[in-house]
Amino acid sequence: MQIYNDYKDHADFLTVYVREAHPTDEWQMKSNVKDDVCYAQPRTLEQRMAIANDFTKRFKYPLPFGVDDMANAADLAYSAWPERLYIIDENGRIAYRGGMGPFNYNPGEARAWLAGRFGEVKHPEKTETAPKKS
Repeated sequence: MQIYNDYKDHADFLTVYVREAHPTDEWQMKSNVKDDVCYAQPRTLEQRMAIANDFTKRFKYPLPFGVDDMANAADLAYSAWPERLYIIDENGRIAYRGGMGPFNYNPGEARAWLAGRFGEVKHPEKTETAPKKS
C-alpha cells in the first residue's frame, strides 16, 4: 500500500476484482487456506460483489475498488488475471503495462514510472536504537 500512500495525491488508483484466481471449486491453493481467503468461483455479480466486499472489509483495503462484470470485460481488455498493474495516462492511453502475475508482477516498475513522472518519494531509513540502560 506504500505506493498508493506515496502517489495518491498525484494519480488516481483503482483495484479491479476480476474472476477468482484460486477458487475452492477449481484450483484451490494451500496459501488461500492459510490466509483464509477461500471462495468458490462466483456465478453471479452479487456473489462477486460479496467476495469483494468481504475482502475490502476484512483486510481494511484502502484503495478504491471496482468489480469486473460477469462477462469479464476488464479482465479481457487488460489481461488482468490473476493480477496485473497498469498506468493509464490523462489521455486514456496505457502508459505502463506490467507483467502478468504472479511471476512477472513487479510493483517496483510501476513505482519507478510514477517516480519518473511525479518525482521520487523517499522515506527515512529506519535505524535500530539500542535499549536505554537503567
